[in-house]
Amino acid sequence: MSLHKHVDAKSLSPRRLLPPTTTDRSIADRVTIEVLPDNVLVEIFDLYVNHRNAPVNEWHTLIHVCRRWRHLIFVSPRRLGLQLEYRGNRPRTVLFGGFPALPLVITQSRWYASNRALCVDNIVSILVSEEHLDRIFKLDLWNVPSLHWERIAVAMQKPFPQLTFLQLGSKGGEISALSDSFLGGSAPLLRSLRLFGIPFPAMHRLVSSAKDLVTLHLRDIPHRGYISPQSMVDSLSALARLEILFLSFQSPQSRPDPPTRRPPPLAPSVLPALTYFRFRGVSEYLEDMFVRMDAPLLHDLHIEFFMDLIFDVPQLHRFISHPEELRKLRQATVNFSRHYVTITLSHRRTAAGHGQFWLQTRCRESDWLLSCVAQVCRSSLPPLSVLDHLYIMDDRSIPPRWKDVESTQWLELLDPFTAVKNLFLTEDVAIHFGHALQQLGAQRATAVLPALQTIFLKDYRPQGPVQGAIRQFVSARQSSRHPVAIRRWEE
Repeated sequence: MSLHKHVDAKSLSPRRLLPPTTTDRSIADRVTIEVLPDNVLVEIFDLYVNHRNAPVNEWHTLIHVCRRWRHLIFVSPRRLGLQLEYRGNRPRTVLFGGFPALPLVITQSRWYASNRALCVDNIVSILVSEEHLDRIFKLDLWNVPSLHWERIAVAMQKPFPQLTFLQLGSKGGEISALSDSFLGGSAPLLRSLRLFGIPFPAMHRLVSSAKDLVTLHLRDIPHRGYISPQSMVDSLSALARLEILFLSFQSPQSRPDPPTRRPPPLAPSVLPALTYFRFRGVSEYLEDMFVRMDAPLLHDLHIEFFMDLIFDVPQLHRFISHPEELRKLRQATVNFSRHYVTITLSHRRTAAGHGQFWLQTRCRESDWLLSCVAQVCRSSLPPLSVLDHLYIMDDRSIPPRWKDVESTQWLELLDPFTAVKNLFLTEDVAIHFGHALQQLGAQRATAVLPALQTIFLKDYRPQGPVQGAIRQFVSARQSSRHPVAIRRWEE
């Protein structure tokens, strides 16, 4: 029987019996956990505390079982990774009630109206106390009420030398920006920094000091907290261990000003460990970033653009052509909904690999959506001539309004996919594609998707409207000796 799965507070009582390992129940009944040596007990405690997603303060249960257990736990704080979690909803004295000086985790996400002010008072009193600065290693304050934000921000204007994890999020209303003296401008041990809706235009000093930073989330950045692409890359270039980057803005107002944009550097900065990057903003911002940076190990890139009439992002093509994992992608998926379109490049479903490129943009007009994806496919993506699977789908729950889309726009979307052998279409998309393909004629039938071999249709019926819409195209391909088969799309 696995202790990992079955250990719990009741089973870890000195008088409780261990699970029998023999069929001889009489022997098992005489063996209690009290006979186990100290080192074995500590291993069991480790399973209970650290290997089952237990709450931070779960070890408190164990110290109330008996004196021996309490002693073993308090003499093994590092081995067990003991921490004290404080939420601010109890007096500060709970941190000193016979406990040793353990690392502190200060966390609060539910600021109930009934005790909101009390929680803020208690947390601020810990943050300003010089006595506890060296113990705070994790600070997680989510949805900080704007009314109390200033007190929290002021309390954090000094160094927290042991801090490894910081998450701050604001809730409702405008809040003041963090200054360059935030955390004393230095966080040498910080490994994860996550700011949500927090303006921090002077972040360069702090981020540049966090040489061991692995995860950086700057999400929902207000316009007044705008950070230029140049400053952003300058900050990131110091982070040799950064693996995960989230960067998103609240509105399309946050964009570079063309007259002040600096020329690109002779050589881009390399982020040697970056594997995951997610961005939300305007295309010009990302273009200015990509001309200044490279990420050779990147294998997941997610982009969400605010809607624009023109998407000219040639640096995107260069940026995602370098990482080896992104060069291996063989499948494209274009997914339309009422107000957005998503383009995904990935490994085929039957192939191993974790690389993915994901791009989404939003718009209320379906013809603009189609024009947008055609622009991106033609000018910004890596060569699509290596993709042999293409899925084009629409969301049935909130389908686009295709009545405003011209047939030529559908054909423009297909132009870059010269190596696609298998085309997968949902029913409504297939009907519109069929009407567009009918206009090609026999001579041009092989110019679109020249390598196409099979069309897979959702809800395929031999005599249905989809079959009728594409019959002329299939016949033209047959006569040109480039036959195309039609099959049911079986997921």
